[in-house]
Amino acid sequence: KMQKYLLYNAVEPEELSTLRELSTTEICKVWSGVSRHIYRQLLHKRAVEIGVGIFAVLPAHASVAEGKVLPVERPMFILSKPLKLFYHLESDETKIPDEMPVVQLDFEEIAANIHFRHEIVEQCVQETLLCFAGALRDNKEVEFSFR
Repeated sequence: KMQKYLLYNAVEPEELSTLRELSTTEICKVWSGVSRHIYRQLLHKRAVEIGVGIFAVLPAHASVAEGKVLPVERPMFILSKPLKLFYHLESDETKIPDEMPVVQLDFEEIAANIHFRHEIVEQCVQETLLCFAGALRDNKEVEFSFR
């Protein structure tokens, strides 16, 4: 599934038919539904794989006063290894603990929550991720904001 985000060529407009049909408001509504879905999974200590990488809450350490270290949990997005290699990206090696379950996005559930057809939600997410991969391919700066 992730292979489709390893782009040798630029993304063609016809590969983005759903995004072209949806309004910006609708696209934002889909991603806000996706965001809430991911948040709920993270609260249940599950990591969520979205094709280009994985969202997870991982144990970390925060430095506090006088060199004291506090164990904390940190939400992270870990780009998939094949994607990093393919686009020559550098980032710290982050491993998800073996005991942490990794789930896929549940498009049916997301769609039901925002009252969209699940095909639309799935296409919208995949086409947005294609755009993301296209930006990586062309060395463009990308900003995704999740609450």
